[in-house]
Formats: sequence, structure tokens, C-alpha cells
Amino acid sequence: MTHILVTGANGQLGSEINAISNDYLDLNLFFADRSSLDITDEQAIEEFLDRHPFQYLINGAAYTAVDKAESEPELAHQINVIGPSLLADACKKRGITLFHYSSDYVYHTEKNIPYLENSETAPKGIYAKTKLEGDLAIMKQGGSTIIFRTSWVYSSFGHNFVKTMLRLGKERDQLSIVFDQIGSPTYARDLAKASLDIIQKIEKGEIPRSQLNGVFHYSNEGVCSWYDFAKAIFNVAQIDCKVIPIESKDYPTPAQRPPFSVLNKSKFKNTFGLEIPYWRDSLKDCLDVF
Repeated sequence: MTHILVTGANGQLGSEINAISNDYLDLNLFFADRSSLDITDEQAIEEFLDRHPFQYLINGAAYTAVDKAESEPELAHQINVIGPSLLADACKKRGITLFHYSSDYVYHTEKNIPYLENSETAPKGIYAKTKLEGDLAIMKQGGSTIIFRTSWVYSSFGHNFVKTMLRLGKERDQLSIVFDQIGSPTYARDLAKASLDIIQKIEKGEIPRSQLNGVFHYSNEGVCSWYDFAKAIFNVAQIDCKVIPIESKDYPTPAQRPPFSVLNKSKFKNTFGLEIPYWRDSLKDCLDVF
């Protein structure tokens, strides 16, 4: 039996892992939320991991309130930088493989071709900067770590764009959505499944442990704007709400969003041998859950 700790149990990723856990009977999943494990408390982490013999730690805990981070920089830093660094250090000491999840926001350049894992980073805003700092802090520890950079995550759990559109679409006749920010949606359940599938492949010896370090990109296949995404949500959900395309300058936010953050996922597919679903198919799967 493979023992796995999942932090951030009540977040989108943690909730989706819990939802599909019965499909992985060979994996013993232990879920911890903030009340049972504070990832910013070094002593708490050490004592917790000493009590439980985990082989993997999936860190689903993160500060993800992009705009609110501008007014809570210290809290964002604690959760996105200090916590992951402490987890990485504790995992290295015990030979635990750490799975960590980062963001497309670290790439905020003027390029308009899909980003590779070694592409230039240029985060803007507190959230983006803390996600990159967290990645670097983890890699500095030098343990067995996989960092997944993902984008536009949504789920039937938590707060996200899909759930917001479903609510507003039923309340209003029309919505204005930006069309000049381009990326790829990611269904958290697909990311959860990919993470557990990779662990199974590792345990079966199908993936060499020498490949268990570094950054990998994961998002659903395909590309769209937030405008296209909203249109698709209403189409699949059969909600009659007009969507008006607007420019980002017409919808100012405290934190800047990358204008183009499409991720090249070739490294992920070549390394792990897993297919990635198309974003519209995954959207339909998600809405079927509601």
C-alpha cells in the first residue's frame, strides 16, 4: 500500500482527489486541512510527518486569491513560499516525494507562443511573485520534487470562474468578459487524476525515479480567451446570457493578469506517457457533476 498525504484538503485539487479516491484502492490517501496541519509551522510539519509513514506528499495548499494578495502580501508569502519550502525540506529528510502546484502567472511576458518549462519568467503582482518564489524555494531544497505549473483551474468545488459564471449567468441578462487574455482552462479533476496516475506509474516502475525532479506543465488541451470560456460555459449549461467581449483595460483589477499564458505540455506527455483531455470535453464533464 502506498501512503500519500494531501494538504489543502478542502481546496479544489484536494477536494477532487478525495472525490476520485475510491478509484485508487492501492493508494492510501490521508487528507489534511489547515486545522489539522499548518504548513507554515515547521514544528507541526516535522511532528506530523514523524507520526505517519508517507511515501508521497501532494501539496494542494495555496493562497490563490489573486487580487486579495495585493493587500495581504505577508499571508500570501507565508502560504505560497514559506510553507512549500518547509514541506520540501521535511520531505527531503524523510525521502518523501513532493508534488507541488504552481501557476501560469509566473510567465507574464510579451511572447505569444506556448511557454516551455525553461521559458523566461516575469511575474507581476504579489500572487504571481510568491508562486515563483515558492517554486525556487522548493527546488533549492534539492529533494525528490515534481512541480506542476497549471492554469485557469476550475472545479465543482471551491470558488472559480466556472461557478461564478453559472451564478451570474442565471442572475443577469448579459455579462462583459475580457477577450484579450489567452490561456487554457484546467479541470482540477483531470489534474488530480494525472497526479495519482503518475504515482501509480512510479510505484509500478514505469517511470524512472531519476525523472522525478523539476517543473512540468499541465493544463487541458486547447486554447481560448476568458470570453470564449464564458460562452462555452453558458452553451453547455444551456444558460441564456449574452456575453459581450471587452478589453482588459475596460475591466481593471488590483493584480495584472498575463495576456498570454498558454503552456507547452510536451515534457509532461513525453515523461509520464499520459494523455490530456481537451478543455471543452472536460468542461462538459465538470458541468455534468453539478
